[in-house]
Amino acid sequence: MIGMDTRFLGIPEIVEAPSVAVVVDVMRAFTVAAWAFGQGAEKIVLAESLDEALGLKARHPDWAALKDGPPAPGFDLVNSPGLLRSADLGGRTVVQKTTAGTVGALAVKEASLVLCAGFVVAEATARLLRTRRSDSVTFVITGEDGQADEDLACAQYIARRATEDATDAAGFVRRAAESRAAAELAQGVRQGVHSDDVALCLQVDRFPFAMVAALEGSLMVLRPAHPAE
Repeated sequence: MIGMDTRFLGIPEIVEAPSVAVVVDVMRAFTVAAWAFGQGAEKIVLAESLDEALGLKARHPDWAALKDGPPAPGFDLVNSPGLLRSADLGGRTVVQKTTAGTVGALAVKEASLVLCAGFVVAEATARLLRTRRSDSVTFVITGEDGQADEDLACAQYIARRATEDATDAAGFVRRAAESRAAAELAQGVRQGVHSDDVALCLQVDRFPFAMVAALEGSLMVLRPAHPAE
C-alpha cells in the first residue's frame, strides 16, 4: 500500500471508469448517508434525478426520499445531518438525490469498487483501501467541479491515512472548516440547513463503517461495510 497511486479528479474529468473510486462529498451528501445508516437505514439508492427519486418512492411507498435544498412535496427528508439525526430510519431504504455527491457516484458506477466518503467514515474507508490492497485509487472531488477544498482535504486525508498510520486530521479538518461550502452552510446561503451541519460534517470517524456503492440491477445502491481489522 505504501506506493498507492492516487488521482484527484472532478466529476467533469472522469472519462473512463477507474478500477477503484472513492467519491467524496463532505458537505453534505455522504455525511448525510452515513447518518442515515447510523439511524438504521438498510440501504441508500442513489437516484439520477429528482423525477427518478419520486418514481422510486411512488413504486415503494415505504422508502424515504431525500434531496438537498428546501423541503419539497413527495420528499421525506432533506440533505442535512443535523435534521436527519432525529429521524428513525430503522430497516428502511432511502432514495438520495443531490447535486454533487450522487452525481459523482453515478459517474463511476462501472468501477470495480466504489466507496462514498466524508470525514465521518475516513478511517473505515482508509482501512478498506488497505485491506483491498488497491494500488491505484481515483478520488472523485464532487463539489465545485473538483475545486471544493473540503472534499479535496478529506480525500487527501483518506489517501494519507490509507498509507500512513500516524496521520493527524487537524490540518485537513481546518481546511474543510475554512471552505466556501462551510461558509455557505454557516451563513444560511444554502437551504434545508441545520445550525449543527458544519460541525457534524467535520467529525472525524464518527461512524465505524465504510460505504460501498454497487449496481444492483439498474440501481446504484449504497450499503455500509465493516472492513476487517
